Amino acid sequence: MAPPRQAYDYYREVFEGIEAPFAFVDLDAMWSNSDSMLERAGDVAIRPASKSLRCRSIIDRILERDDRYQGVMTYTLPETLWLEEAGMEDLLLAYPTTDLEALAQLAVRNAANPEGAPILTVDCVEHLDLIESVLGPTAGTVRLCLELDAAWWAFGDRLKIGAKRSPIHSADDAIGLAREIASRDKLELVALMAYEGQISGVGDRPPGRPFRAGLIKWMQRNSIEEIAQRRTEVVEALKAEAEIEIVNGGGTGSLEFTSEEPEVTEVAAGSGFYAPNQFDHYSWFSLTPAAAFAIPVVRRPGPGVVTGLGGGYLSSGAPGPARMPSPWLPADLALDKEEGAGEVQTPLLGPAADRLQIGDPVFMRHSKAGELCERFNSLYLVEDGEIVDQVPTYRGEGKAFL
Repeated sequence: MAPPRQAYDYYREVFEGIEAPFAFVDLDAMWSNSDSMLERAGDVAIRPASKSLRCRSIIDRILERDDRYQGVMTYTLPETLWLEEAGMEDLLLAYPTTDLEALAQLAVRNAANPEGAPILTVDCVEHLDLIESVLGPTAGTVRLCLELDAAWWAFGDRLKIGAKRSPIHSADDAIGLAREIASRDKLELVALMAYEGQISGVGDRPPGRPFRAGLIKWMQRNSIEEIAQRRTEVVEALKAEAEIEIVNGGGTGSLEFTSEEPEVTEVAAGSGFYAPNQFDHYSWFSLTPAAAFAIPVVRRPGPGVVTGLGGGYLSSGAPGPARMPSPWLPADLALDKEEGAGEVQTPLLGPAADRLQIGDPVFMRHSKAGELCERFNSLYLVEDGEIVDQVPTYRGEGKAFL
């Protein structure tokens, strides 16, 4: 059973004797999130996203949890090849690569196992040229995924809302690249993916901003309808040009919407397992915080304030308070607006500060998911009130892919 959200004493007892800083994953909470995501996705398979997990042991546990978790969505080609060496199968690299050395390695592996080799994402002719530049006469066929731009154009195409990713927006765009792929002997189009970040990655209940919340709800209603129609048009057009095996879409925040589209064969999810604070502000689902880190109290500058060691583990994206970690336990702590979360120290303000002593842990949550693992060599795994394992992150295995 997942512990109460505000159970500071619960985690303090679990980690008694463990020196902070450290990071952990509460498996009870993670499996609760897993069950929720599987229910939201219905009968559609979920491809876990390694970018948000960055720990091989966690990925393995998820894949073993339920047969509706199929394959892995990766984020760099060196990472993809490393996971393949470790025995993981059905790998879809979700971002284009320009790594010629890694592409050369892939070409060698493809010669031995072209059907089981990782799928590479492309969105332009230049990507095709790069891949072909390392394919020798003995290389096997390279399987490709075309990425569709899932952003929503508002006000008569005057405002683009969503991630600035692929230039492929229409069925005509997709057909043009598909035909170019078909003209090249060792390239084969087998998949389509699209990430509707303006739905999946944007909560519709921003704290204290009701007007913005209304705008987000309006945008998402329109965007859900638009991408469903456009994705169907693109898939139908592509099926006349290639054998499309995979249509991947969505993310943690849009599972119930994307999975309803009849052309979608799988959805992606990663952050939802850890449930960083980015996912606290959605009206249509809720998650249980499952990953956090602890920093020790090392100073008491005055009443109502303590200072923790380190803690400045910021997330990528546009700078601002939303990219900072947040104090989680004990409750009633907040970052200092003047200092925020710092490189070597983080002041924490609030009523709970006066109850904390030097050496006490403060449990913090990261704004996003996988980037937390770039700060720690290992994760403690907690289950039923006990530490059941300590597993290496990518960093702990000596890997830093991005």
